[in-house]
Amino acid sequence: MKQYKVIGIGDNVVDKYVHQGMMYPGGNALNFCAYARMCEMQASYIGKFGNDQVAEYIKQVMEKLEIEHSHCRIFEGENGYARVTLENGDRIFLGSNKGGIAKEKAWDFTEEDLNYIEQFSVIHTSLNSYIEGDLKTLKKSNVPISFDFSVRWNDEYLEQVCGHADISFLSCSHLSDSEREREMRKAQTFGSQMVIGTVGENGSYALYKDQWIYQQAELTETVDTMGAGDSYLTAFLIGMIRSSEDGNLFSGSDEEMLRRIKASMEQGAAFAAKICRINGAFGYGTAIL
Repeated sequence: MKQYKVIGIGDNVVDKYVHQGMMYPGGNALNFCAYARMCEMQASYIGKFGNDQVAEYIKQVMEKLEIEHSHCRIFEGENGYARVTLENGDRIFLGSNKGGIAKEKAWDFTEEDLNYIEQFSVIHTSLNSYIEGDLKTLKKSNVPISFDFSVRWNDEYLEQVCGHADISFLSCSHLSDSEREREMRKAQTFGSQMVIGTVGENGSYALYKDQWIYQQAELTETVDTMGAGDSYLTAFLIGMIRSSEDGNLFSGSDEEMLRRIKASMEQGAAFAAKICRINGAFGYGTAIL
């Protein structure tokens, strides 16, 4: 099997579990890279780091996971963090520093960055990455872009992002079935070739060329739901890459695409159930710094 590679570009944080006195590395784009490594896929990360102890700890974990990160930016200031607690296994966010230094500094992607990014099968990023205005630049790499909207979007934001995001992930547990379908269709109309709507323990839906696919969640004894959505989307994207002939997410006939999407959704559900059985997004906890 040819060894394909994926890249996460965007947020990194530590999640400080105040009830445990522990912190765990996280952030949507960094989680994507960690989960890719857990799925035995080569992964690289581009992000913005502060110069504090939190940043140093996250970089130490990336070294252990063999996540390549030579193109990261390091700035003077505080790294991103969030404060979290758990109630019956469900994460409860108590506040954050909104990404720390990351929200203040521009990405300023260079030709060297774009040449580097060209080697990957997919770029994954998110709404917490302060990257919306840079998606047009990243498209120049001709690498498909995956974007996680989490639970926060409106029509204006969908229109801004979906014209550049080839795959959009929407967390829809708070929506009715009709609302979820409406919002997913909006993302498709605004330009995303594929739209995935996750609904927690009720499973997930895919929309591709006006065709709907449903996948049940794989229920498990939950320790911590942190990272459940990120792990699902990572395993889904890796499934799409590995089921292709050439690492192209969108290769093959429509019938073949629908088959690949369904199989990848199954893989996403299984991997998410596995991740819900560990503390933090992907473990590697340490005492809060």
